[in-house]
Amino acid sequence: MCKHLSVSRAAYYKWLHREIPIQEQENIELANLIKEYDEHFNHILGYRRMASWINHFNHTNYSKKRVHRIMKKLNIHSVIRKKKKKYLSSAPQAVAENILQRDFYATVPNQKWATDVTEFKVPGEKKKLYLSAIIDLYDRYPVAYVISCRNDNRLVFKTFDKAITAYPEAKPIFHSDRGFQYTNKIFQKKLMKQEMQPSMSRVGHCIDNGPTEGFWGIIKSEMYAMYTITDEETLRFAIKDYLRFYTEERIQERYHNKTPLEIRSEALSIEQPKKYPIPENKRIKKYKEKWCA
Repeated sequence: MCKHLSVSRAAYYKWLHREIPIQEQENIELANLIKEYDEHFNHILGYRRMASWINHFNHTNYSKKRVHRIMKKLNIHSVIRKKKKKYLSSAPQAVAENILQRDFYATVPNQKWATDVTEFKVPGEKKKLYLSAIIDLYDRYPVAYVISCRNDNRLVFKTFDKAITAYPEAKPIFHSDRGFQYTNKIFQKKLMKQEMQPSMSRVGHCIDNGPTEGFWGIIKSEMYAMYTITDEETLRFAIKDYLRFYTEERIQERYHNKTPLEIRSEALSIEQPKKYPIPENKRIKKYKEKWCA
């Protein structure tokens, strides 16, 4: 081996019996943790969350760059999201202004709610399941969700009723897209009865409802990686169990490595909830400086 690699035997044995440096030993331990977490969480962790989760659960202080470098060496990366299809918009009955104006920051629970409906294909069948959810922009907590075989008004109405049952005193800004369920006059009356202020995204601007779109992306990319889905029953179970995992176990860096349930429980138990500002996105800032001057 030494002859083929043009390495002297003395150099090889010196390397073999050398004392392993502390930093190299740490890298070996970190690499083992990365492989363990990647396998345990079914490849849903990118290097940023991998660093946060390892540091949180092991009381360490590894940098993201170091974790990224070792993940590249191990050829470990997070699952890649699939591109979405484009859909034609329907003629609305009642339209509200975009009051939210992409201001997704909330200082207390039940101040701003966002909602949407997404679809999941049932493997091996010409059938779909639809998930309707309402999330609180303060803690990204799913206030209510409903799974159905039909994407109709009843699905959205039932989701809204579940949210009101859970939080009857809530009067948030209620943001949605211009889907036929949300522009329906009956649904608008429901909002008025609850004294909620409706807000709707502009046509063709899905980023106006960015947190909900991001929520769907997280579910679809991580859920399909974490569960074996073969039919409608397993798909329903995967959706419900992943939402439990997201709410109770999936820590988030913005919230100081706490879960949405932990943040919500703390906020609702005190008079002045802790504030969690949205971190500035440097890429978006550079883009605006270049093109929005």
